[in-house]
Amino acid sequence: MHIDDLRPAPGAFKAKKRVGRGHGSGSGKTSGRGQKGQGARSGGSVRPGFEGGQNPIYLRMPYKRGFTNIFRTQYEILNVGRIAELGLEGTITPEALEERGVIDASKKLLKILGNGEVDAPLHIRAHKFSASAKEKIEAAGGTAEVIE
Repeated sequence: MHIDDLRPAPGAFKAKKRVGRGHGSGSGKTSGRGQKGQGARSGGSVRPGFEGGQNPIYLRMPYKRGFTNIFRTQYEILNVGRIAELGLEGTITPEALEERGVIDASKKLLKILGNGEVDAPLHIRAHKFSASAKEKIEAAGGTAEVIE
């Protein structure tokens, strides 16, 4: 094998488009730029998203603007009233709630909110509690333990 035997793999290189080489080439005369206009001029082109002066889509849709924090902590939320309805015994944990099908995923953190009434003393372990939820649980003689 010699150095002149070496060839690139088939399809590894694409031939450069040679424009302005006669009308038989398919891209002669105007060189694929069409007739007159901004796109036909040297250095002439429109910015990305330009719609010919019409209000562009990124300005027409204000709800699509802004910032989405990809590191946001997502919580599975549950009200104390819903927990009281279930009539669970012992310590109520995210795993126990997931087994009962009350919450979707134990991967998410659990936050307890204070909507509803609590009669029995509940012992709840969750990642976060609202102030009203903690108050209601403790007023009923239960405990609200925060999971670290």
